Amino acid sequence: MQRLKTACSPFIKRVKVTRMILMSSFILAFAQVTTAQTLILNDSDYFESRGLNVLVFSNEYNGEFFDEKTAGIELIHHEVRTATGGAVRLHHTPEQWDLIPKMINRTVDKTNKTIEVKLRYEAYDFDSRLKVTPKGKGFVISVVLDQPVPKELEGKAGFNMEFLPSSYFESNYLIDGKPGIFPRYPASNTLTKSSSQKIPQFAGHNTFDDRGRDEYIVPLPLESGKNLILAPENPERRVKIQSEDEIMLFDGRNLGQNGWYVVRSILPANKTGEVLSWYVEPNTITDWLREPVIGFSQVGYMPSQEKVAVVELDKNDQPLKTASIFQLNEEGEFVEKLKADVKPWGKYLRYNYAQLDFSSIQETGIYYIQYGDYKTNSFQIANDIYSKVWHPTMDVFFPIQMDHMEVNEAYRTWHGKPFADDCLQAPLNHKHFDGYEQGATTDTKYKPLERIPGMSVGGWFDAGDYDIQTFRHVLVIASFVESWETFGIDRDETYIDQKTQYVDIHRPDGQPDILQQIEHGVLNLVAQVENIGHPVRGIVVPNLHQYHHLGDASTETDNLSYNPSLKPYESDGLSSGTLDDRWAFTNRSSFLDYRAAGALAAASRALKGYNDELADKCINIAKRLFEEANENAKAPGHVMSRWGRGSDMIAMMQLFLTTGEEQYKKGFLDNIWKVLDESLERNIDYALLALPYMDEAYKSKLRGYVVKYKENTDKENADNPYGVPIAKRGWGGSSVAINWSITNYRILKSYPDIVDIEDVYSGLNYIFGCHPYSNLSFVNAVGNKSKKVAYGSNRADFSTIAGGVVPGLIFLKPDYLENKDDWPFFWGENECIIDGGAWYIFLANAAEELAKSNLKNK
Repeated sequence: MQRLKTACSPFIKRVKVTRMILMSSFILAFAQVTTAQTLILNDSDYFESRGLNVLVFSNEYNGEFFDEKTAGIELIHHEVRTATGGAVRLHHTPEQWDLIPKMINRTVDKTNKTIEVKLRYEAYDFDSRLKVTPKGKGFVISVVLDQPVPKELEGKAGFNMEFLPSSYFESNYLIDGKPGIFPRYPASNTLTKSSSQKIPQFAGHNTFDDRGRDEYIVPLPLESGKNLILAPENPERRVKIQSEDEIMLFDGRNLGQNGWYVVRSILPANKTGEVLSWYVEPNTITDWLREPVIGFSQVGYMPSQEKVAVVELDKNDQPLKTASIFQLNEEGEFVEKLKADVKPWGKYLRYNYAQLDFSSIQETGIYYIQYGDYKTNSFQIANDIYSKVWHPTMDVFFPIQMDHMEVNEAYRTWHGKPFADDCLQAPLNHKHFDGYEQGATTDTKYKPLERIPGMSVGGWFDAGDYDIQTFRHVLVIASFVESWETFGIDRDETYIDQKTQYVDIHRPDGQPDILQQIEHGVLNLVAQVENIGHPVRGIVVPNLHQYHHLGDASTETDNLSYNPSLKPYESDGLSSGTLDDRWAFTNRSSFLDYRAAGALAAASRALKGYNDELADKCINIAKRLFEEANENAKAPGHVMSRWGRGSDMIAMMQLFLTTGEEQYKKGFLDNIWKVLDESLERNIDYALLALPYMDEAYKSKLRGYVVKYKENTDKENADNPYGVPIAKRGWGGSSVAINWSITNYRILKSYPDIVDIEDVYSGLNYIFGCHPYSNLSFVNAVGNKSKKVAYGSNRADFSTIAGGVVPGLIFLKPDYLENKDDWPFFWGENECIIDGGAWYIFLANAAEELAKSNLKNK
């Protein structure tokens, strides 16, 4: 063996030398065609050069959900956000719930071209300052301390920057000249340490289930050195980082699938002043231009529909004069059908925009758009373009979201029967990590951590996690009832058996799926009222190490009822000593009582003739909740939040529609005008829903509000080239666009002179691909090109759940809209929620109804 090793060693040396020569040649070749340019401090208070933006705490860490990977020092590199989280952090690879620094102040010094921020860890009385200054072809990050690192943070406090794994997959790195490959899957070394050495996570929670061993995992670096080059072979992603102090490269995915590659240097002990300095040089390509994004509907268009594509261009790019539409002929060849003018629109946020109107094309067929050298994928023009677009949402997404059911699809089991151990009363004065909070009383007959019986039934997982949010249920039930009553949806493609708690996708069972889904949501809502006494804020797992669970929902708990007489992880076969059962957060609110009353009153109409016993329960509970909410609202000091005001009016409207009783109608009419005056956009839908049941005087009075609403939204939507509301926040605005279109549909039905039919279609066009950043459909598996990854229960597999509607574009201050399709772990961009899916089903059916009506009239 020794002789073989010796004989092979010259060959091994030659391979190593050859690899280094090749690597050097790659770097030299790219250096000849690329460069980096001097950064300027622009009017938006971030550093900019062509192909690079450096944001310095333009966006802060979130105080509730902590590190959402949208804060700190960030790089937008050739118009892709590739790095984030530049800050003093206390872990090698911080998880979402690890402590974050609070930004105390941010100073932009135009004279010295410097941005400085002061950060503080209150728990450790530890302040640091970050200074970012352009230098040469890059910039310098300096960490300044007025006081030394606290003793308990020595060796732990360091400066981190995080780089998006999907931007560096299949790339190399060099550290002090030694090459390495960014791992596609985490496989670097770790060690365990005693929990006594760990800096506590949020509120004492723990993302790691240590099985009682009092230990935690510490990732070790992939490599370390003083000169790091990321993606040396890729001019669009190459970044050089240099320091006189040690730089370490970590893979954060060892601790969580949503982790990033982390570049880190430890802050020295017993030093003040400038204690650490990095020189960072992201490469930029000379005269680089972002490729145009041609926004259009991936689903396609109806022949008579307006067809306007939106061209999104780099700020240094100008629109072409014309673009062409090509049609597929019978010989299988694409031929030019139309050459149309490209009309400049102007600047919106950071990009230039233009529009291409090809409405004159009304022949059914398959088309694509050619803009200069850029050719879109194909799309259709057809009369029935909207007839099937909602099927994946009803057939696949909602069945998979069903709680307390085993869900099967062909050869695949999505999840077993989960949460047979539902649920325990939440403890007093407890603030949960997902925004739930239990106050000083339970508002129930149950003691803290006492089992609440009868709750293992019905309900939907709210989103990509496995909690029940009651208000979301209320919204879904109400929307499904409206879809049922408005369009008579009778599609049957799902087998749902409540007795055996089994669901089989793509298997008809003779019952309309939408009625079965209404029943499923109602079963949990009724169980809350019957077993707890009233609707509750939500039901969710208590432990952080459960909450980030990915995969089969039935394994998030042991499905055995908690038994405090047993030890943790001990079981008698019927119960266990593991405190993993979900908690019900039960503080009562009149707002939720009113809204649940409205949803149950609506559901009672839909369930009549399908499940009469449940329908009767619904209306009886609805009346009871309404009366109890009225009494609770009289309590001294009771104040309905601005967000909740008008909820009593919604309950009265639904109670009137179900019972026909004049008391509810009178109550509704006494309230509706007041809430419209207070918040027109929030309440106009409920006024429109009641319209068919009111007299001409009501319709005449409401008209003025509708006109004002249309004027307001037209003004707001005129600021962007898409003509739809675009939400500028950390949660995407798909639902905003959908609900805006639904409101327009309701107006169109009664006031066709005020809105145009295109105001209904525009919201669908937007979520189907005519939006900023990309032209992918935001509805998974709908349209020729749709989202390839999403934040669902299968996000660790970089996959989607068909029919889920992603939130869409998040807004990063001051001017960047983003929706990543190569990284599923941004919930604000990619997490599908149940109410958004229900609203989408309604809008798709509304569009199809209008399409059929339009075709019939022709």
